[in-house]
Amino acid sequence: MTPEDNLNQRISARLRIERESRGWSLSELAERAGVSRAMVHKIERGESSPTATMLGRLSGAFGLSMSTLIARAEMQEGKLLRRENQPVWRDPQSHYLRRHVSPRSDLPIDLVQIELPAGSDIPMPASSYALARQLIWLQQGELVFIEGDTRHEMQVGDCLELGPPNDCRFVNESEQPCIYLVVRLNQAVS
Repeated sequence: MTPEDNLNQRISARLRIERESRGWSLSELAERAGVSRAMVHKIERGESSPTATMLGRLSGAFGLSMSTLIARAEMQEGKLLRRENQPVWRDPQSHYLRRHVSPRSDLPIDLVQIELPAGSDIPMPASSYALARQLIWLQQGELVFIEGDTRHEMQVGDCLELGPPNDCRFVNESEQPCIYLVVRLNQAVS
C-alpha cells in the first residue's frame, strides 16, 4: 500500500468520524455538501477516492477547511513536521498534488503546498473556505485564480489575499506545472 493509498483510507475514516460526531446521517451530509448520498457512502467505505472538489464540498459542509480535514486524518502533534512525514494527497481526477506543510498545533494557521499540473482547472465551492482568511503565494509557473467573476492572473512571487467566500477555480492554463502555497488563517466557529 502506498502512502497516498493509506492517506485516502484515513480520509475516508475521518469523514465518517466527522459525520457521526455531528449525529448526521449519510443523507444529511450529502445534502449539506450538495453531493449524492451514494458517493458519500462509497467514499466513507473507501470504495472511491474523493476528488479535490468533492473534499472541498465535504469539508465545507463540516465547517472545516480541506487542510484541517486532512490534518485530522493524518498528522500527529509536534512542533517539527519533517518533509517525509508531511501528508501528501493526490486528486485521482486531475492529479493535483497537495502537501500539508505546517505541523498540527493549536495555532490557527495551515500552510499547504499545491502542485497543479498543466491544463488543470479545479473548482472549489465557497463553503470550503467560509471560516478562514487565505493567501495564495505563487512559487513556480503561472496560476489563474478565478474568484466569483474576478480573474487574477498570477506570476511567480505574486501573493493574493482572497476576498469574502465565493465559488472559485484554480486554473493552470500553461504547459508547465505550477506550485503555490496557501496560507490559511482559520477562524473559530461561533
